[in-house]
Amino acid sequence: MRPSGCGIVRGRADVKLFFRMVPATILANLLASCAATPTARPDVVQNIPATFTSKARTDSQAEPVDDKWWESFGDPRLNALVEEAVQESPSIGQVIAQIEQARAQARISRSDLLPQVGAGLAASGTGGKGAAGIGDSFDLSVSVSWEADLWGKLSAQNAASRADYLASIATLRATRQAVAAQTVRTYFAVIEADEQIALSSRVLETYDELTRQLNLRVAAGVDPLSLKTLVITDQQSARGGLELRREDSERLVRQLEILLRDYPDGQIAVAEYLPQLPPVPATGVPAELLARRPDIAAAELRLKAAGYRVDAAKRSFLPSLILDGSAGNSAASFANLFDGNFFIWSIAGQLLQPIFQGGRLRAQVDQREGERDEALERFAETALQALFEVETALAIDGSLARREAAFLAAADAAEQSVDISTKRYRAGIEPFFNVLETQQRALDARSAFLSTRRARLNNRVDLHLALGGGFTGLP
Repeated sequence: MRPSGCGIVRGRADVKLFFRMVPATILANLLASCAATPTARPDVVQNIPATFTSKARTDSQAEPVDDKWWESFGDPRLNALVEEAVQESPSIGQVIAQIEQARAQARISRSDLLPQVGAGLAASGTGGKGAAGIGDSFDLSVSVSWEADLWGKLSAQNAASRADYLASIATLRATRQAVAAQTVRTYFAVIEADEQIALSSRVLETYDELTRQLNLRVAAGVDPLSLKTLVITDQQSARGGLELRREDSERLVRQLEILLRDYPDGQIAVAEYLPQLPPVPATGVPAELLARRPDIAAAELRLKAAGYRVDAAKRSFLPSLILDGSAGNSAASFANLFDGNFFIWSIAGQLLQPIFQGGRLRAQVDQREGERDEALERFAETALQALFEVETALAIDGSLARREAAFLAAADAAEQSVDISTKRYRAGIEPFFNVLETQQRALDARSAFLSTRRARLNNRVDLHLALGGGFTGLP
């Protein structure tokens, strides 16, 4: 029999000879080498730069991402909704329940390191006609069983459960951040939908006025009837677009209410206009991001837990020492059951060495190693995704700003063109088709401007979320 670190003990020799063959100093070193050790953070991302490569327009007074970054949008209603969402969201409630499960599992694993104590009370009797009570027997016993953690297998299992518990806490913080970001994005979506409704309503009012004027001109023989049918077509198309915007608003406001754990009755109030964009927060450096993001911390803890389970599986090949003890009384009457003269006790120990289990132990090691490898790749994926999210949010910030400015200029110019073409049509200088065309262009440009403004706001939310902002002071 040849021990090799925490590897497999091979051979059919009596395992009781193991401790006689190994000197005490060697055995002490062997036990120390088998202690559960945490998995070091792997270098899963190559060539991490000192700073983020994508640059955004950063205000000189920009502060690092704040715990309550949503307050930078300056909307008290939004602030109140986010605070409510992170308290009431069912998603957060689920994670809190998962934390309780992980905490209980950690306690269960820790109990395996402690002795198991049980007590028993038994009574039996025999008798017959004229011989009641003959053969009565009462037994009171206390039993103790304990598996000595010789090789650190139980400690490794306990460490894995503890890492899972800590990972669930990190997941809670990540979920709070995600719920806050989702609430803000949905809130902005509701505002944009309402602004789109207001825009479509104004356009429809314009079409109604154009229809009224055109009816007069057709009745007077100034314009042909075909123009009337054409403007009715555009008018009804605008009406359909208005209803589509209303459908969007009804759906979005109810989504927001669900985030708050409220009944989705569509009665929640939001601001009238989308807010102005706050300054870009200070981003720090990529290395800080990998240490700050809670989802990365959770993935790393899951990796450590998987490493501990590999250790525990490998140590299942080694002998296990189980100590059993019992004590109690046995008496013919219940009154004598507590008499110390009847006290009996016993203690025994057994050293068990796995020899052949049909490949079960080897398969368990392979399974745990596969889980560890999967956790490693998930950790790498999480880290890369975090870097991608920050770099992308920074990279498209300038593009979104330029797109918003372009659509705003286009909307302003198109709306001026509508006024000009309408006046020229009334004066008989331009055909009515120009009025319809400029009206549609104005609607499209203004609608695109509103959508782009919300896209910029969403990108800022994405940047705050990507930087790991929010709830750093909470578990």
